[in-house]
Amino acid sequence: MASDKQLLWWGRSDPAYSRNGVLRQHLAALGWTVTDFRPLFCPLGDLEAALRRLPAPDAVWVPCFRQRDLRAARRWCRRHGVPLIFDPLISAHDKQVWERYKLAEASAAARRLLAWESRLFSLADLVLADTLGHAQYFSATLGVPQAKIRVVYVGADETLFTPAPERAPGAPLDVLFYGSFIPLQGAETIIGAARLYRGPAVRWCLLGDGPAKAACEAAAAGLGNVTFEQRIPYPQLPARLHRADILLGVFGTTQKAGRVIPNKVFQALASGRPVITRVSEAYPPAARASRAVAFVPPGDAPALAAAVAAWASQPGALAERGRAARAVYEDCFASATVRRQLADALASL
Repeated sequence: MASDKQLLWWGRSDPAYSRNGVLRQHLAALGWTVTDFRPLFCPLGDLEAALRRLPAPDAVWVPCFRQRDLRAARRWCRRHGVPLIFDPLISAHDKQVWERYKLAEASAAARRLLAWESRLFSLADLVLADTLGHAQYFSATLGVPQAKIRVVYVGADETLFTPAPERAPGAPLDVLFYGSFIPLQGAETIIGAARLYRGPAVRWCLLGDGPAKAACEAAAAGLGNVTFEQRIPYPQLPARLHRADILLGVFGTTQKAGRVIPNKVFQALASGRPVITRVSEAYPPAARASRAVAFVPPGDAPALAAAVAAWASQPGALAERGRAARAVYEDCFASATVRRQLADALASL
């Protein structure tokens, strides 16, 4: 499609981050030309934009995690009569209160953070949410009018995450988790499940690095069925997924963990690999009903061990589960769906 709309991507974000990269691909496909503006000092970004005489686009986009850029972007948009789009992905209040538990909900610090973030969210003309759960949180907790919010799934980069060749089940089966070892992911639950596991031979592999990794390594001491792998470059992830038999999602007990569909789940399903993850209402009914996804209670190591044992006891069914994984991805999360969601969101402006 020929580009006929201009979008200014405002903020010091990583364009290659999975959420950003996927949506930028869809924006291009919808006819938007994206220009990056990375302010040297975010509170004065509007002054820098004025000094640089940036031409007025059709819209300004503040990407995920960049709440701090909203005030300056709003001032500049107001001067130029341009709509402001915010794709937060996370709420700072949600993260500090309900994921990291650094602030008690009723504390003065939490109330100040909530008021600060609510004011920032109110500056946007359109707020994107990656799941219905986050949309409800933005509305109920941060006070964003529902008419301003649109759900756009994260999806996967389909130029990288493509259906894997079917694997001939071997022994041990490769059960793979990858992530940044943050509380939402509940990697400690995986170690607990590996310690309790009583089923056909599997190898529990945890790939990546992050705050909880050292604790997980200590908890896994003496377990011969657990291995840790170093973080690998993002373009190498698909090949590693293709070598796995079962993918593990997230198992954290935080409220936020119940509102997300993590990147790794989209990527695993796109790659045709079945997933075991925690119960979450964020998934559409078709995904919750699919043979490709098994849901266990959050933080429940015995339930996770039992779910892996059940699948490992039927290795011949894993190929069919893999086909079901790609099918549910195509039905619920593929590019056509995400692009339609994004187009509808932009049309609401």
